[in-house]
Amino acid sequence: MVFSSLQFILIFMPIFFTVYYLTPGKYRNAVLLAGSLAFYLVGTINTPVHFFLFVASIVADFLAGICMEKRQKYKKAILSCTIVFHLICLCIFKYANFVLGELGKLYDGFPSFNEILLPIGISFYTFQGISYIADVYRGKITADRNLLNFAVYISMFPQLIAGPIVTYDEISDRLYQRRITSKTVLQGVGIFIFGLGLKVLLANPLGKLWSQAQAIGFESLSTPLAWMSVIAFSLQLYFDFFGYSLMAMGLGEMLGFTLPENFKHPYVSVTMTEFWRRWHITLGRWFRDYVYIPLGGNRKGALRTTINLLIVWLFTGLWHGAGYNYLLWGLVLFLIILSEKLWIGKWLNKHRLLGHIYMVFLIPLTWTVFAVNDITQLGILLTRLFPFFGKGAWSVFRYDYLKYLGQYYLFFIAGIFLSTTLPYKLLKKVKSKVLLTAFLLIILGGSLYCMYRGFDDPFLYFRF
Repeated sequence: MVFSSLQFILIFMPIFFTVYYLTPGKYRNAVLLAGSLAFYLVGTINTPVHFFLFVASIVADFLAGICMEKRQKYKKAILSCTIVFHLICLCIFKYANFVLGELGKLYDGFPSFNEILLPIGISFYTFQGISYIADVYRGKITADRNLLNFAVYISMFPQLIAGPIVTYDEISDRLYQRRITSKTVLQGVGIFIFGLGLKVLLANPLGKLWSQAQAIGFESLSTPLAWMSVIAFSLQLYFDFFGYSLMAMGLGEMLGFTLPENFKHPYVSVTMTEFWRRWHITLGRWFRDYVYIPLGGNRKGALRTTINLLIVWLFTGLWHGAGYNYLLWGLVLFLIILSEKLWIGKWLNKHRLLGHIYMVFLIPLTWTVFAVNDITQLGILLTRLFPFFGKGAWSVFRYDYLKYLGQYYLFFIAGIFLSTTLPYKLLKKVKSKVLLTAFLLIILGGSLYCMYRGFDDPFLYFRF
């Protein structure tokens, strides 16, 4: 079940929130846990082992936190064992297919195997669990003694399957006491609807162009169409994940929680360093707090800082998926960010117009490496993007880009406009509740119609 589905909006939400609001405050965590587990169970109904793995990880983290505080002498061993448990599960389910597949290519007699299915949200709830036990180990937080409340923290359905990655200290107070008002509920509904519109009305149509480019074959694209396609993917990925994050924040407000902001207009950045402070903020924060700083951060000299950055970006690439392209993507980002840190970053920040031009060129190129799993196909696409390395700028159908530009230009205009800060500043200036309500109802109506007609796709980040 996904947020941008008729089942979620017309069945799950009305039933769940009716029960949730009618339930006395002291029992709402039980309702929230039951709803969250039901939400996850629907997604794992055909693979029950995934559901039991999820429950086991909750119990393991809960017990580990308590044991670390009761057995101070062994807390480092407990921390290590719990992290190893999480990483083994993540490696088996996320990377085993790739490793076994590569071994099969190398050795003719390598035994065949059944594909291991990736549990929904494992990358997110694993990182959330590790952050909790690491914070207990460091004394930043006190281990929760209430299994119900702790289970709500890990399993809360708005952030369960695609983030944002929430640390325990951000919501611990509201796990025990929270106040829900009509204002926060309506505000949450509005945020949810706006995020739904970004996903269904903008990300999905833009994603069709990328799908069409893949179906045509990269070798058959003209250079203009190749660039249109990678820009469409860049916009699709942004509005898909930004839309999901807004929906998660909106649902959080409706439940009485304030979830952390995950995006802050990343496409207006002037450097890649700034971009990654604005994009998937909670993931970047997690790698900073639980990998980069524990490795020594920038406190142990230039060489060690460089090595730490390399480790973080290779891990960031691997976190997104098992494939050579993800490692290459992480390496490319590391090299870009290192060059900004050492040489061009200050200059780009000083000359912001040139910085914007630099990023308009660089963003779709880095997402191209991210998007194409097959390295051979990636090479072909790059020769279409840069025809002086390939067969020329034109395909067999010389003016193919005009056909697709005619179909998608309105979505490109809307996507570029909504990537800036201007529309959000304008929206904040609208004080009329009637206009805002009408605006949101139009978005909701259009989104429901598109979902009813089947014009919908799963969230891209579910695969990570």
